[in-house]
Amino acid sequence: MDEKYEIVVTEEYERLVKFFVENQLEFDGDEEVDTDIIRCYKIEDNEGSLIGAAVLAKREEKYIVDGIAVHNDYRKEGLGKKLLDRLIKDTKDLGGNEIYLVARAPGFFRTQGFSNVNPDSAPNFFECKYCPQYKVSCHPEIMNILI
Repeated sequence: MDEKYEIVVTEEYERLVKFFVENQLEFDGDEEVDTDIIRCYKIEDNEGSLIGAAVLAKREEKYIVDGIAVHNDYRKEGLGKKLLDRLIKDTKDLGGNEIYLVARAPGFFRTQGFSNVNPDSAPNFFECKYCPQYKVSCHPEIMNILI
């Protein structure tokens, strides 16, 4: 991957939420489950346009990826892996030993070492359980990784 793209910690949470929505991540920022945002990350191009973003959060004492997306034009450049590696490193540095996420692209996360978790036995850390489309027209996969 070209190292010209740097991950920067940011306080621009609302900008990241807009980016997640624009990149088809079903994310409205109004979680029904109490969430503590730990850290927000962004990657911008040379013009300052957002091309990648991620949010590390904690719910019910579990670290979660509360959003991760890469702009369609920049996919396949390793930016998603770079963001995920940073989330894992920072979680370890904070004393965490696992991370959960709701995957719309489970194949990518499997290649990064994530495994499926039975949604019925997963902690209550995601809103999907409350959505009327869950397991009807929307089939996200709940995953985690031990680190």
